[in-house]
Amino acid sequence: MKTQEKKTIAIDMDGVMADVEPQLIRYYEQLYGITTTLEAIDGLSHAEAFPLDAVTKASLNLPGFFRTLPVMPGAIEAVKKLMEDYEVYIVSAATEFPLSLFEKLEWLQEYFPFINWRNIVLCGDKSIIHTDYMIDDHCKNLDYCSGKAIMFNAHHNKNEHQHIRVHNWDEVLNLFEKEVQEA
Repeated sequence: MKTQEKKTIAIDMDGVMADVEPQLIRYYEQLYGITTTLEAIDGLSHAEAFPLDAVTKASLNLPGFFRTLPVMPGAIEAVKKLMEDYEVYIVSAATEFPLSLFEKLEWLQEYFPFINWRNIVLCGDKSIIHTDYMIDDHCKNLDYCSGKAIMFNAHHNKNEHQHIRVHNWDEVLNLFEKEVQEA
């Protein structure tokens, strides 16, 4: 529900606010004894980068995986800045990994305590989200975005080119500054 007449932004958690890639690499090594690097998985899908985990996604179902994710550099400050001019919603397809629900809420309370609980949407299918903008790292979510789709750069989306791409939170803020100027 909109609380004001501000434009709305849906922001994904994993891979956008939370830095998932280094965590996936650590857990993959712990589970399977196979070491890889960010450079080695660049441009690969999840299944290609982590083939032994591809079917079960065991690492994503382990307790603590989502709770201990590091914050993406610049995310806290950028979200605060965006909230000055936009109604920001945190949207995560969390029901795919049921253990993640509580962990994601705890994570948000720790790092983003300024986000109202009403602005947190944990769902299964993001096509139900109708905001003016969506920032996400997966085309499967952005392709159905009813507003402007903004792809946050990740190892698995390097070969996708159908959406506006940002590489970090500074680029997100620059993009929204341009949006305000063009309005």
